[in-house]
Amino acid sequence: LAWLALASALMAIDLRTGLLREVREVANALVAPIHSIATAPLHAARALRDSTAQRAGLVEENADLREQLLFAQAKLDRLAIVQEQNNRLRALLDARQKLGLQAQLAELIDVDLDPYRHRILINQGKRHGVFSGEAVIDAQGLIGQVLDVEDERATVILLSDPSHAVPVRVQRTGLRVIAYGSGAPARIELPHVPFSADLKVGDLLVTSGIGGRFPPGLPVATVYEVQTDDSATFAVAQARPLAGIASATELLLVRDETLALAPLPAPEAEFVGPPEGMRVDTPAEGSTP
Repeated sequence: LAWLALASALMAIDLRTGLLREVREVANALVAPIHSIATAPLHAARALRDSTAQRAGLVEENADLREQLLFAQAKLDRLAIVQEQNNRLRALLDARQKLGLQAQLAELIDVDLDPYRHRILINQGKRHGVFSGEAVIDAQGLIGQVLDVEDERATVILLSDPSHAVPVRVQRTGLRVIAYGSGAPARIELPHVPFSADLKVGDLLVTSGIGGRFPPGLPVATVYEVQTDDSATFAVAQARPLAGIASATELLLVRDETLALAPLPAPEAEFVGPPEGMRVDTPAEGSTP
């Protein structure tokens, strides 16, 4: 009771006069370090919990951002591929308009893996009007010709196939020669060029139209080398195809528009015999004619 009375008296004096303010401040200053030490574990636990939660959130956010980045990169790559395809299709359309030919778009679906045959498979066939011998080009020049046709697809023999040949004409001079496949995608050969012919490096070769297989004027290749053969009677020229033989994916099947204007074959007429008055009766067996 005495201590309670003393405490009450001190509180009353402090409330009215403020004499114990300094004592209280000193006491608080002395107790503050002890309070800090006592509450340090609590603060450490809270900081650890916050940092752990923040780290987990950052890890999750980082994973989400990485996934979004991958999706965005995939979309950009896809857009780049689509843009490249659009450019190729636009180039094919420009080539068709420049050549003034009937054209049909086809896509490459398979490649012959035989190293001695340069052939590809396209997704157009008899049902689409494709026929054997039809010329095949890309935006730069001649690719080859249709070799075999099925209902839904066709086989194309490439310009570089060793068994392929195409009549060409030197655009600068009008010289007509035959270009043969060499077995290399970046080279075709002109083996029998007369010495008197004016053939130079850089000359452009186009289809001559001889034989009726290829429409005339299709770009084929450019000459990059002219040499004499072993017999010293002819010159041998090497030319580089203009078409992307090893990289083309979209192709055009082309034909001369005059073929589309050709008259249709007349239907077979039913045979009708002579009129009744001109008919000769065959005598019956055993009768006298």
